[in-house]
Amino acid sequence: MSLDRAKILVLNYNGRALLEECLPSVVEAARRSPIPCGVAVVDNDSADDSLPWLAANHPDVPAIRRPNRGLASFNDVLAEIDEPVVLLLNNDVKLAPDSVAPLLRPFAERPDALFSAPMCWTFDGSTYEGMRTRVRTRYGLVQGMSRVPGHESVVRDADLTAAAGPVLAVDRARFLKLGGYDPIYFPGRIEDLDLGFRGWMAGLRGYYVPESVAHHKGFATFAPELGAERCDGLAIRNTLIFAWKNLKGRRLATHLAWLAVRMARGGSGFRRAFVEAAARLPEVARARRALHAGDAGWVERQEAFFRRFEW
Repeated sequence: MSLDRAKILVLNYNGRALLEECLPSVVEAARRSPIPCGVAVVDNDSADDSLPWLAANHPDVPAIRRPNRGLASFNDVLAEIDEPVVLLLNNDVKLAPDSVAPLLRPFAERPDALFSAPMCWTFDGSTYEGMRTRVRTRYGLVQGMSRVPGHESVVRDADLTAAAGPVLAVDRARFLKLGGYDPIYFPGRIEDLDLGFRGWMAGLRGYYVPESVAHHKGFATFAPELGAERCDGLAIRNTLIFAWKNLKGRRLATHLAWLAVRMARGGSGFRRAFVEAAARLPEVARARRALHAGDAGWVERQEAFFRRFEW
């Protein structure tokens, strides 16, 4: 891919304080990009003073207003712009000054690149947040994780990654061809793993680029809006949806077997999440049919994904 320009999109919902804290680093990183790189805020119908603050303090950063569809708000915006590579950020992400150039490199060097992801730390730099994502299957549920045993020894090594959540760069055309983020997971959780998995199944890859550094506050929007218990419930609900939508063969059978055990022995939180996921079964079924239609090699590629990323 020939790269002559890029763009950074910052997703915001009622996050004026986060924009104030994080956006200056994003603007500076864009300024230091080796190719022209604009910045815009995708605002998910905020009810706070995010937009007046943005207009007053960063008049060169346009606001793109969208109904609140969570990460899926990026889909329509990417369809309307023409930059070949777009960085997608949550509003609680800071970028290191020279973080853009390394994220662009995989798209020039790797013909199978869907996305690239930086090495991400907490705001104070004390804890590795991830973006070198691995997966595990625990009692039938697939989970994406970065702080896996032994991760400390490899966080500075470039590698493939299964997913990237709060900050990543995407090949815009490939992202759109895959359908972008699936709105079935709204208001959020697991969309990034779903995107990475679908990309892998289409022969595309995500690249972990530790030369690029970001800092993430973590649940800075989600937790105040929804609360910790609701966040945990959404993670379970969406993990169920991920399995029902994507898995086939032995993995799906194992999931269903454990599901019966979990329903019998699990707590009320799991059962509530199951009921919410089950309410979306018509949507899940439509998505599953579209994904799996005529694909005889699904199980083989699925197992290759888990062999590559499971720990």
